[in-house]
Amino acid sequence: MMWVRIAAAALVVASPATAQTRPDQQAFFGLYKQLVETDTTLSKGSCTQAAAQIGARLKAAGFADADLTYFSVPEHPREGGLVAQLPGTDARLKPMLLLGHLDVVEAKREDWQRDPFTLVEEGGYYYARGSADMKAMVAIWADTLIRFRQTGYKPKRTIKMALTCGEETTFAWNGAEWLAKNKPDLVAAEFVLNEGGGGRLDERGNKQVLAVQVGEKAAQNYTFTATNPGGHSSQPLPVNAIYQLADALKAVQAHSFPVTFTDTTRAFFTASARATGGETGAAITRLLADPRDAGADAIVSRDKAFHSTLRTTCVATVLNAGHAENALPQRATANVNCRIFPGESVDGTLAKLKELAGPAVTVTANQPVRPTAIPPKLDPRIIGPITTVAAKHFPGIPILPLMSTGATDGIFLQAIGIPVYGVPGMFGDRDGNGAHGLNERVRVRSVYEGRDYLYDLVKAYAG
Repeated sequence: MMWVRIAAAALVVASPATAQTRPDQQAFFGLYKQLVETDTTLSKGSCTQAAAQIGARLKAAGFADADLTYFSVPEHPREGGLVAQLPGTDARLKPMLLLGHLDVVEAKREDWQRDPFTLVEEGGYYYARGSADMKAMVAIWADTLIRFRQTGYKPKRTIKMALTCGEETTFAWNGAEWLAKNKPDLVAAEFVLNEGGGGRLDERGNKQVLAVQVGEKAAQNYTFTATNPGGHSSQPLPVNAIYQLADALKAVQAHSFPVTFTDTTRAFFTASARATGGETGAAITRLLADPRDAGADAIVSRDKAFHSTLRTTCVATVLNAGHAENALPQRATANVNCRIFPGESVDGTLAKLKELAGPAVTVTANQPVRPTAIPPKLDPRIIGPITTVAAKHFPGIPILPLMSTGATDGIFLQAIGIPVYGVPGMFGDRDGNGAHGLNERVRVRSVYEGRDYLYDLVKAYAG
């Protein structure tokens, strides 16, 4: 990750392993294990079951039925979720919302070294699908509310928690989107704490940097289509649907969207220039002064993460063409996946893609169309507690603001005016811990350190 490289010059601190030695850690592990071992894939799993299991634990801790709202729709009964709330004592303070998705990416047992739906502890890691993305944080959110209720803690600010389905699959029914459109009062909050932040470790497991996600791109797919009457392949024609599509995709490949900054990315690149130094650091400084500096852009964009953080990006991801080996193609299609910079629109990106594709290829925006990404502010009321609590738990570790080049369910809540922040706390390895891939894992130590940090952070915001 880009901010790991930035932190190369930063203070590196090693920490001892954290075992399950406290009774509250053991209780948390039971919740975490049950959640991970509940299959919540779209193909055969059930978020509804996972939500019910967490709701039962909340109720056993003392939550009233009125404080737990289960939701789903008849056509998607296994993709339901849960909204819980712990009422605050000060009605003048707006609620806060803890957001998490219950669903996970598909995992085939035959491809994994271990059963992806059995939590295995091995070599200082927990292995399982969802162990990192994002059932550890979901378990921490639920565990935090349980501990607050069990200890009699009464927050000044009402704490809400929304656990949803559909985040990992673009075409699936999305619980966060449904809540934002159909039950906005249920999730109304001054701000949201979500995934997307975190921390990174070096190859030896030493802490390098913490990041707080302040904004994200919007993911949007487009279909490119070239059509032709076709004919016998023994008599080829100059106009060929595959060639027309290829020309359009090469035009997309050659195009670089303009450099743009938000407050977050400007702060990020300012820190990057100081930490990186050399030719790249100097080029970043020039680009901050003039985003149209093509020479500086070329140097900075050698780093693919920097390149993606500077602009909207579009890339071909799926191709389908032809109908027979001995026939000229009648149709050729491609999916182009775009990550749209905050403030830029789906329609605006569509217009540019149509221009690039030319008249021979049609371009359409695929459903669902996600909302325009809205960058939240670098609000000191949010960043302040993150920094203060981190100084207690992770002294000496620098914190950077980060705009995600990916996308989360936070975009649906931002669309109804609620700022969303991806909080740090759990440290991961540089390779991404196998999230969305094989043998997903998370360090045992990171889970329990993150749990303690996030518990204190929620309490800091709740007053």
